[in-house]
Amino acid sequence: MRTSRILSWSLAGCLLVTSAACSAEETGQEEPRPPVPATSLADPDTTGSGQAGDAVVSCSAAVEALREPPDGYRIVGADVAVPDREVIEAQESEKPDPAARLFAKWGLVVRVGAVVDLRVGPGWEDRARVGWGRPAVLAVSVQVQACAPDDDQARWLAFVGGTWVAQPTCLPLTIRSQGRTSQVRLGIGVACDT
Repeated sequence: MRTSRILSWSLAGCLLVTSAACSAEETGQEEPRPPVPATSLADPDTTGSGQAGDAVVSCSAAVEALREPPDGYRIVGADVAVPDREVIEAQESEKPDPAARLFAKWGLVVRVGAVVDLRVGPGWEDRARVGWGRPAVLAVSVQVQACAPDDDQARWLAFVGGTWVAQPTCLPLTIRSQGRTSQVRLGIGVACDT
């Protein structure tokens, strides 16, 4: 119990979570996407002249191993935990990409051993980016590889990063894992309408 509480406080401090999630729903079964090739780890085009691509979050980027998602998070689908507050605060990012003008920092929590794909919602590719890791690569789609923790008791891994947007918005994200697709909306700088 004490170890779990220490890990939760440690993660909260490390991630500096100011979090938000407005809704999530299962959308049915879908075949998982194949792994993103390592060549896509290069920095995406952030000049505004093209779209950001895909990125891979390596297991070595995990900052914390946890027994359960921390307070302030909820599980979406079976393998991802996201912030459950109404609004994630967004700050100027100083990125040249117009789709990444504002940054909302939040930690991604993924179940140990799960391959997870997160993608900005359809039609949002020119208005939003996601990224986790050290350093986080801004991308339209991110894949978290199947990772094993150093701690045998841990069932979840946490990654630092967040979401970049062109303006405050209710951002839809698509999450795929184990052949299932879930949708979640995050209030980035503003609350999502219910």
